[in-house]
This record gives sequence, C-alpha cells and structure tokens, in this order.
Amino acid sequence: MTATNDLDAPRGLVAVSSGPNRAKGDKDPAEWLPPLKGAYCTYAGDWVSTKLRWDLTVDTAERAALRKLAAGCRSTTVAFTPAP
Repeated sequence: MTATNDLDAPRGLVAVSSGPNRAKGDKDPAEWLPPLKGAYCTYAGDWVSTKLRWDLTVDTAERAALRKLAAGCRSTTVAFTPAP
C-alpha cells in the first residue's frame, strides 16, 4: 500500500475537482496551496499526518512552508496512526 492509496487513514483522500488536482500535481506545500485560504490548515494538517504516518522525509523548503502554515493554524490538531 502507498500513501496515495491509504484507505485506512481517515484524512488520506480528499475529493477535489480536476482543475486544482492538475494544478497541484506532485507539488508539496512549498510549491502549492489550496486555492481557498480557509483550507490551508486542513491541508497542512493532512499533509503532516500523512508524512508522520508513513515516516516520510521533508526537504528544507517544504519544512519552512509547513512551519509558516502552522503558525496560522493554532487550533489544528495533527493525529496519526503509524502505517502497518
């Protein structure tokens, strides 16, 4: 199983229209954010929980972008269960 098909994670899949999906591609939060600012915290929380669940690394730019997002997401909780 891969993180992209992680049906056991409650926050693993989010339905979006084809436009935002194409715009995002394989970009991380340093390169792409959802078009609606109101979705930033949910997006960041989902991103971090997936990274933690699968013990994935982050690069310097990605980490900086996530820290910047986190500063504005004080009420967002990141919870995860390690992947099997």
